[in-house]
Amino acid sequence: MRVIFNDSQFDFQVLRLLGSAASGDAEAGEVLSTAHRIREGDFDSWTTEWLKTAHRVHEIAERSRERGHTISAREAYFRASNYYRAAEFYLHGNPSDPRITDLSRSARACFELALGLTSLAVERVAIPYEGTALPGYFYCADVSGARAATLIVHTGYDGTQEELRAIAMAATARGINCLTFEGPGQGAVIREQGLGFRPDWEAVVTPVVDHVLGVAAVDPKRIALLGISFGGYLAPRAAAFEHRLAACIANGGVFDFMAPRLPGGMSRQAAIAWVRADPGGADEVMRAMMDASTDSRWGIENGIFTFRASSPADYFVKALDYTLAGVAESITCPTLVVDSEGDPWFPGQARQLFDALTCDKTFLNFTAEEGAEDHCQVGSPLLSAQRTFDWLEETLSRVPSASAA
Repeated sequence: MRVIFNDSQFDFQVLRLLGSAASGDAEAGEVLSTAHRIREGDFDSWTTEWLKTAHRVHEIAERSRERGHTISAREAYFRASNYYRAAEFYLHGNPSDPRITDLSRSARACFELALGLTSLAVERVAIPYEGTALPGYFYCADVSGARAATLIVHTGYDGTQEELRAIAMAATARGINCLTFEGPGQGAVIREQGLGFRPDWEAVVTPVVDHVLGVAAVDPKRIALLGISFGGYLAPRAAAFEHRLAACIANGGVFDFMAPRLPGGMSRQAAIAWVRADPGGADEVMRAMMDASTDSRWGIENGIFTFRASSPADYFVKALDYTLAGVAESITCPTLVVDSEGDPWFPGQARQLFDALTCDKTFLNFTAEEGAEDHCQVGSPLLSAQRTFDWLEETLSRVPSASAA
């Protein structure tokens, strides 16, 4: 779905921002006016213009708060948070760029100021994890603290948990608690703790499940997990080993992260042999790809950053570990695999994951006719939530609650 740019990478990110207007995390006019100022395919121009918009909207929030206009301040803080996130998005080609930390902190600070001005029952949490802590937000569906089903949500390759507020709102509106969190490779965990992605995601999710089981408002029998984008690999991987989950959702499903990126139809084994035998040559090939395509440049730069890799070839080798071959069949909970017919980054991956599952499974496909064909349905978040949560509600309704047991 083309919006403004001929460059598919930039255009997708604009659609992502436009979609977030549905939850009040952007304003269509602000997104479009900013996008029109950006030079096509120019990462520096993208950062400059989004930062201008973030500063302007942040100032609106500050003035409104000072004058006692609580609702106006809250709305502007949420939008400013998202615009700071957008400004930081293409900076990862230089992992030491101080703007990465500065802008992500500004995004988080605005988000938390906005949360403080809402009536949401939400708490910032720190989840113990291997000698440190993972940041999260727990959104309680019932202010009385009564036990309820709980959805754990994490993003994927490039998102932040602040973007997940829309999902948390959709969950709590349906009487479902929501815990959002960031793990290694994501959000503040990679930017401030320096922890990169790991393929054994169950080592991340199990401490999160331990945490929610200690919350009085959580029904221990009805805990579900949702992973978005690259999280469509991470969540099923965790569910294969963490059997306290009552349901798992992969939007979109990812069976083998690097399969669509193997050069020239090369097999996995041949690709591994090639990169290990000639890492310098692999670097040259990948850097040529980066020069030729904004998608490749961003994808590889962000991969080096989030996987803590030393070079394009090192990233390539590390990313090859992210496959559900021999793992997917160990998932025992009901699983929803979501696909989008126009997804350019993981074509065929959702169906491959679905076919590998031996558990109770459902396949959900979004189409162009619905206006939801893009990766993770970023342009149609309300439709996406409706169909996803309908499945989740029906699935969890078949699980006896802890009180009933």
